[in-house]
Amino acid sequence: MLNERHAYIKGTGHFAPEPVLTNDDLSKMVDTNDEWITSRTGIKQRHIAPDDMANSDMSYEAARRAMDDAGWKPEDVQAVFLGTVTPDYSFPNTAALVADRLGLNKVPCYDFEAGCSGFIYGLIQAKAFITSGLLDKVIVIGAEKLTSITDWEDRNTCVLFGDGAGAACIGSEGPGGLLGGFHWGSDGSLGHLLDLPASGSRQPITHEAIDNKDNKIHMAGGEIMKSAVRAMRDSALKALEEDGLTYKDVNLLISHQANVRIIESTARVLRLEWKDVYVNIDQYGNTSSASIPIAMDEALHNGTIKPGYKVVLAAFGAGLTWGGIVVRWSDES
Repeated sequence: MLNERHAYIKGTGHFAPEPVLTNDDLSKMVDTNDEWITSRTGIKQRHIAPDDMANSDMSYEAARRAMDDAGWKPEDVQAVFLGTVTPDYSFPNTAALVADRLGLNKVPCYDFEAGCSGFIYGLIQAKAFITSGLLDKVIVIGAEKLTSITDWEDRNTCVLFGDGAGAACIGSEGPGGLLGGFHWGSDGSLGHLLDLPASGSRQPITHEAIDNKDNKIHMAGGEIMKSAVRAMRDSALKALEEDGLTYKDVNLLISHQANVRIIESTARVLRLEWKDVYVNIDQYGNTSSASIPIAMDEALHNGTIKPGYKVVLAAFGAGLTWGGIVVRWSDES
């Protein structure tokens, strides 16, 4: 079709706060050690946002860097979509606060909650708006301050999470990373496997809820792992099929950085070699919706993603949600 429109990743950026909390640091807080954490998760350290740093602060930095990378000015941006489970407030939405700091021209902005699948959900939404002709330039952000909802006395979960933000500028003109085939879905019947019980109208935050730590992350790790591998495999394969590709065409897999065992299992069921999988969980921990954009930005700027590469992004998170999308990088560098 002569007038067919496409959506491209034009620039990326990420931000990781200081200080860094190492496994040895955690061993002084709970009954754990570096070997126990590393062997089970692959994590060596995680970034911790200070008390006075909010989601919007990290989102702003990541978005600003993505705009610089794309060569965009504030007046170019037409919308901001932000995936997060840890916004600054229930309202106003964090995306609007970020847009204001970026100096954008009162453009439409919204937050959405899709857990660790948030960034992929955002890319799919941006692709839909751009290919339909409604928008030309959108910023998609995945950002989390998970340490604000972490139970620091639970050694099974406190070792997992970190803070950070990643962003991508999505435009209607190439070259860049062409957003291709995708698949997404959810299953609310399994929502209880990963939740924040006291956080809304179903169970407001009360003194009793705080005493019970219902205002902190609850996770059934074993069940989550089984569901995650299956969902990311299916999402990746269906996205590839929609793009007319198979696993043999994949140059790089960037999956949600939840746990190295989950990443290894996902790569194995997709029949990908480990050299074709990007892993940085050792440096950041699980940053939920921020993990894929952080990893993608790193992979682009350290030369892992090369011109002409076909990259699959795959994620799984609270909801339960999942998603996968193919990104074809232009032959032009």
